[in-house]
Formats: sequence, structure tokens, C-alpha cells
Amino acid sequence: MAEKKATQPAQKKGFDSLGKFFKDVKVELGKVIWPGRDEVVASTVVVLVAVAFFAIFIGLIDVLFVAVIKIFSA
Repeated sequence: MAEKKATQPAQKKGFDSLGKFFKDVKVELGKVIWPGRDEVVASTVVVLVAVAFFAIFIGLIDVLFVAVIKIFSA
């Protein structure tokens, strides 16, 4: 008995594969569950508050270190 060889389809080259890529991207983006406006606004507020908190925290630590360095260098 002769065994059948598994043949792979020829790979598309050039612009054909690029077109298939963008088509697949469009299909995958259609599957995405995008957040609603309320969720985006809430997440944005959380990020901005966290950034402000850490900026103030790091600024205060910097001021403290500068004061300590001035005390020891005087």
C-alpha cells in the first residue's frame, strides 16, 4: 500500500499574504468586546488619581532626601 503524502497548500507571497493579514485583523477586531463609555471614564479617573498620588509621594520623598543631604553636608 502506498502512503499518501500530506501536502501543504502553497504559501501565498507578497501582497496576497498582506491582504489576508489585514482581513484577519479586521475579523479579530470584530470579536473584541470593547468597554463602554462609563468604564473608560472610570478607568481613566483611577489612572489619573494613581499618577497624581505617586507623583506627590515621590516629590515628597525627594524633598525629604534633599533636606537630609543638606543637614549632613552642612
